[in-house]
This record gives sequence, C-alpha cells and structure tokens, in this order.
Amino acid sequence: MLARRLLLPGVTTLALTATGCSTATHTGATEPAAPASLSASSDGTQQLDVAAAPQGSPAPTAVARVGSGKGAPQKSSLKVASYDQKTGRAVISSAPQASAPRSSAPRSSAPQSSAPGRATASPDHSAAPDKADKPVAVGDVIASAPAPGAPNGLLAKVTEVGKKTDAGTEVKTAPTTLPSVLGDDKAAGKVAVDPASVAVEPLMKGVTFSWAKTKEVRFGPEGAKLPLGNLRLDVNAPIETAPGAPVSAGASVSGFVQLAPTVEFSYDGSGGSGPRAAFLGMSGDWSSQWNLKGHAAASTGAPKRIPFAKLHSAPVIQVGPVPVVVNLDLTVYVQVEADGRVTLDVRQDVKGDFRVGGSYATGQGWKAVSTSNVQSTPVKAEVTAAGRVKGALGAEASVGLYGAVGVSADFAPYLRGEADAKASASTDGKTSVSGAWALYGGFDLSGQLHFKLALFGTPVLERRIPLGALNREWPLASGKASL
Repeated sequence: MLARRLLLPGVTTLALTATGCSTATHTGATEPAAPASLSASSDGTQQLDVAAAPQGSPAPTAVARVGSGKGAPQKSSLKVASYDQKTGRAVISSAPQASAPRSSAPRSSAPQSSAPGRATASPDHSAAPDKADKPVAVGDVIASAPAPGAPNGLLAKVTEVGKKTDAGTEVKTAPTTLPSVLGDDKAAGKVAVDPASVAVEPLMKGVTFSWAKTKEVRFGPEGAKLPLGNLRLDVNAPIETAPGAPVSAGASVSGFVQLAPTVEFSYDGSGGSGPRAAFLGMSGDWSSQWNLKGHAAASTGAPKRIPFAKLHSAPVIQVGPVPVVVNLDLTVYVQVEADGRVTLDVRQDVKGDFRVGGSYATGQGWKAVSTSNVQSTPVKAEVTAAGRVKGALGAEASVGLYGAVGVSADFAPYLRGEADAKASASTDGKTSVSGAWALYGGFDLSGQLHFKLALFGTPVLERRIPLGALNREWPLASGKASL
C-alpha cells in the first residue's frame, strides 16, 4: 500500500539529514540508536516512536509522496547542504553515488553502500533524469537536523525549485508547521539530553564544567563523581560587598549545580484538521550545594542577579523517521537579596526535580505545566547582626523547536535568613543563639508560554501565557533567647 502511495503525484514530505552539524566535538560518542519504528494505533493512525537521533553517523532521513493529503515520511539520502535564513533559500543535495566499475555490463540501479559514517549512496537515476535533476518539488516539506546556515535545524516548505549546481539543487522555502510532516500520526516520548552535546559559555572567572556520559566517557575535574547523564557547573566567585564592611567580611559564593535535563515531546494528529493534542517541555533532576558568605551589599530595587554561565544544546529527537530539532538554553545564576547589614555564612544542599512545559488539547487551547519537588538541608547556617538575607542558585531555561522559543522558565531554589542579633545552628544539633533568628528553605518556579508554539499547527497565541508562580517554603531552623 505504501509503495503505491509513493508513486502518486502530489505533495512530497522530506525529512532530511544534515551536513556540518554545529555541536561540540567529543570523543567516545554513544552508539547509534536503534532505528525509529512505526506501529498502528487502534484508530488506524500510526504511533511513531520518539528517541534520540543516532550519534556518530548521519541521522535517518525520510521522503513520502503524498497524493491525497495523507502519507508517511520515509528514509531518504537527501540533505540540506546550506541555508540562508534571511532569504529562505536552501541547497538540497543527494548523497554521493558510488563509482561504478568500467564494464560493458549494464549498471545496477540498486543503492551502493558508502564508507562507514557516511550516508548511504543514492540509487542510479539514469533511468529517471527528471528526478535526478530535481530531487525536490514545489510543496515538499523539509525537516532537517542542524545544517550549515541552520544551526537549530530547519522546518520549511519548498515554494520554488531553482537551478541545479555542483553543490545541489537550489530551492526557495517558506515556514511551515509540524502537521505538514507528521500528518495524522501520533508520537510521545522523553529523550535525555546528551551532556556531551552541551556548549558552555562561562560568564565569570572561577566556573568549571563537567559531565558524565558513559562509564568510559567523562569530562572535567568533577567528572568521576557524577552520575551518568549528568552535567555539572562549579563556581567560586566574589560578589559585591556592602560598603564599609571589613576586609574579613568580603562576600563570595561557591558551590555547584548538577542536573540531568530531559526533553518531553508528544503529538496527536488524529483530529484531522490540526493536532488533537500536543506537549513540549523539559524536566530533570536537580541537585546543588552552595556556600554564601560575607557581608553582601544591600539590594536596591530588584534582587541582584549574577549570571555565571550560559548553556546551549540543540538535541535532535527522532519522531519516527523525522528529525525534530529541540533548542535548549539555560543561564545559571546566583541571586542575592539583602539589606546590607547581615554577615552570613550559609551552606546548604538542595535536591529534587522540576517539570515545565506547554500542553495543548482541542477546545482547551494551550495550558502551562509547572511542577517541582525540592528539598533542602542546611549543612551550616550562621547569621550575625540584625537584618535579612536571601540567596538563590537557580537557572533561567527555555525550550523550543527549530530555534523558536516555546517555553521559558525560571527555577530558583533558595535559602532565606532573618536575625535580630546573632544566631548559629548546624545539622549536628549544636546551636548558639542570642536574640531571635529563623532560617527557611524554598524555591520559586515561574515562566511563560510563547506564541512560537504555533509550530505545532495550533492557533497562534495572541499573548504570552504565564506558567503561574509556584512557590514553596519551609522552616529549616529557628530559635529565640532573651538578650
């Protein structure tokens, strides 16, 4: 049945591999994932697997000839050789063909195997010169992994086919949506972000990056201590000290953030005209240990936020045979809110998880999803003098598709202290108090849904939808004594 559909004239859907993927190079890449599979659902639609794209070799590609508005993408050797974001022009090329031996025997039209790590060679098109000259047609949809000129991948429809060059066939494209390539199929799954693919930009001195991928592949000074699949940022940096504070009370922050981010994706196109349901989000385990000490400067207006590293990754998830590019960005920061009167020495452990995203259902539209379960443990807490202070070690995160932001979130576990004299406490039960004091742990989670979620083929959001502020706080220690 599928073979017959491939012969029908009409719209073609292309899911393409790419050359020049712009991710950091690391040794010891994971083994290629198993090919994405298809299975029939009870309602006749196809259930597409969602998995990480294979590593160390070109991602699977797809091509489908659609005759009546329906069809399934299949593997193809076509790829995006280059793309110009300003003009929407792209060059589509075929994998190089294996050289045929010189012989009087007729040439075979069967595909030839290429060298390891290269795309499979295309069939000999001598019997179909039109197809060889123009591998794509007006109406084709291109779904590509990161390519030259498209570092966040490409999802576009071919509007014009130009000339053929040595580099490939020139085409003009226009933006399109996921239903044009996924159709009425269904897909749902979670894909862990490969920590080796994350690019890190330190924003201050004293920041180091580590990750652990497999038992044999680790990176960074703390790599040997990390659970597999985790990445870690360590920071040791000064922060602004309150005016007039003694040199011995210089303020600083040190510690680490460790997390294992996961991308969540689901799509249900069985509704016919547009998706019936969809979800895009990010979740992950979080742990951190940090020490805030010294005489921090007073906050004026908004709390003082000090970003210390930016992280970016563009993981390719394989939805059936279609490569869907997810862009993931995080900015990790320290935030201090103080009145400038407190000298403190606070160290705590934070562990938990978080989940943020956008969920769509027909008739209900887009809704925000934000959950978290976090616990903190004070390893040491000492506050001197009357005043208040609040310190957080958090992350601003955004997740989207093909370079467009879909969901942004701010996750900030914090510790807050108040004192009117001097108080100290530790987890071994020893306390020394003079006056009243209190120490609290907690977290803030907030964010927004963005109109670019229209890539799912749903109605465009007229405004950004807030995730809704989620705040939890719990007492850690307190005491009171007469002066």
